[in-house]
Amino acid sequence: MTIGFFDSGIGGLTVLEESLRRLPAQDYLYMADTLHVPYGTKEQDEVRSYILDAMERMMGEGIEALVVACNTATSIAVSELRELYSLPIVGMEPAVKPAVEMNRATGKRVLVFATPLTLRQEKYYALVSRVDEGGIVDSLPLPELVRYCEELQFDRRVLGEYFREKLAGYDLNDYGIIVLGCTHYPFYTSILRDILPPHIQIVNGNAGTVRRLAALLSRYGVAVGRGSGNVRFMCTGDEPEYIDKMRSALEFLRRDEV
Repeated sequence: MTIGFFDSGIGGLTVLEESLRRLPAQDYLYMADTLHVPYGTKEQDEVRSYILDAMERMMGEGIEALVVACNTATSIAVSELRELYSLPIVGMEPAVKPAVEMNRATGKRVLVFATPLTLRQEKYYALVSRVDEGGIVDSLPLPELVRYCEELQFDRRVLGEYFREKLAGYDLNDYGIIVLGCTHYPFYTSILRDILPPHIQIVNGNAGTVRRLAALLSRYGVAVGRGSGNVRFMCTGDEPEYIDKMRSALEFLRRDEV
């Protein structure tokens, strides 16, 4: 079977890499909406139309399951996609619930990094309201980080300065966990580990998403285990150079350099 992965750009590759490790005997189609990346700084209705257009194209490629590997796209469109299409569809949400549960005994706070659009969504506020009984969750928009990632900007000095500036107003001794609430952000995990105090854990929702994918495939009775881990790349702009970029970025992730 072929599992589709969708994101505005290369961020969803961090989820695809997790799936390749946990579900290696599948085939994959990865679609990036390169005509409209980044989503996180745009308006909701605009992004929704981009997602629906891209999904039509992906469905035409014969995918049998779909991972919306983007927190922003999930917040905006995953419910509508489930109404439109009958195949298994898995979305993303920031890993706030496990972070709160992990921090409950420590008395530390949780800091969520996400795009401005994700943080404006009712779905995000509903999630935090549901799980954050103690009021320990804070949110930090990082609008520039997707652009850095799309430019393959991984210079440790440049990004170290960026994160230090963004975190300057926070007493990091108060925090126990940072949640990476955008699939682009795990590209910077190792850089964050270099600048954060050692007591702070860094979590993302990728492993949980792939576990939900495996469970959903089983529930739907979808045939699994017949692929070879082949990955095919597409992008809405049909740019060969961007497809090369996606291959390079996936190789970067699979070398465990993040």
